[in-house]
Amino acid sequence: MTERIGFVGLGIMGQGMAHNLLKAGFPLTVWNRTAARMESLVSAGAAAADSPADVAANSDIIITCVSDTPDVVQVTLGHGGAVSPEGEATVGQDGIIAGAKPGSLMVDCSTISPIVTQNLAQILSQQQVAMLDAPISGGSEGAAQGTLSIMVGGQAGDFERALPALQAMGKKITHVGENGAGQTVKLVNQILVVGHALALSEAMLFAEAGGVDLAKALEAVSAGAAGSWMLSNRGPQILERDWRPGFTIDLQQKDVRLVLDAADKLGVPLPGTGLIFQFYRTLQAQNLGGDGNHALIKALENLAGFKVAPDKE
Repeated sequence: MTERIGFVGLGIMGQGMAHNLLKAGFPLTVWNRTAARMESLVSAGAAAADSPADVAANSDIIITCVSDTPDVVQVTLGHGGAVSPEGEATVGQDGIIAGAKPGSLMVDCSTISPIVTQNLAQILSQQQVAMLDAPISGGSEGAAQGTLSIMVGGQAGDFERALPALQAMGKKITHVGENGAGQTVKLVNQILVVGHALALSEAMLFAEAGGVDLAKALEAVSAGAAGSWMLSNRGPQILERDWRPGFTIDLQQKDVRLVLDAADKLGVPLPGTGLIFQFYRTLQAQNLGGDGNHALIKALENLAGFKVAPDKE
């Protein structure tokens, strides 16, 4: 029997993910804070819910994909819901926990605090609701094309149960450990993403100053040891001065903040990631938080006093 899927959070990533679940044949119920974002999915065959609790009441597996830790807490525990640092819960109204039946499974594809993830998993388990943390990587392109990388924390049996739905949304799906491990591995991913973005930015500034053809330079290095997803997908956008987001600076900065907070608790030095946090902060101060995360290069351009491919602007 095909399990009924609920989806909460239809932003840049959630839209494509939910559409791919429909294409795979899953019965789908959706909810989003901004109701207009449900319209295309309802037109494609999904049912619209009135609240996260309504989604949960009509679903066997509830997938969430929202912006930040407080948002996951709110859709899970409801308005007024909270989790204390000790893991104690205050349950509000209209959250997933209010509508979920015993035996349901919540799969959180957001990127949030690993500690809060562990707390929420424990709180849900007291209601006989299982939880997986399954953060995603691959940008809006991967969400639309169903090629996301998904790193999953939680019980092995719950992972196997969720796998058909995850396979509708992603290409590389890895069970990485217990609850919280998925979020930790996603933060590993984000350290690498922003590091690649900084390396790409420095390399393109260097190429511009050196007077070489930037498109040919990118072509020459992309297939070698310097190649990366960031270079292949965001390098051409930088050349076109195209700052449309696959992932915004504001969301990237939120993830970097999570990285630095976790690193502080673990006692791990991350000087490069800390520097990138400061670069993004300068761009947010210029009201550029809605630009794609590859606009990191603008912070370096401000230091250099010239732009990459300025004739394209």
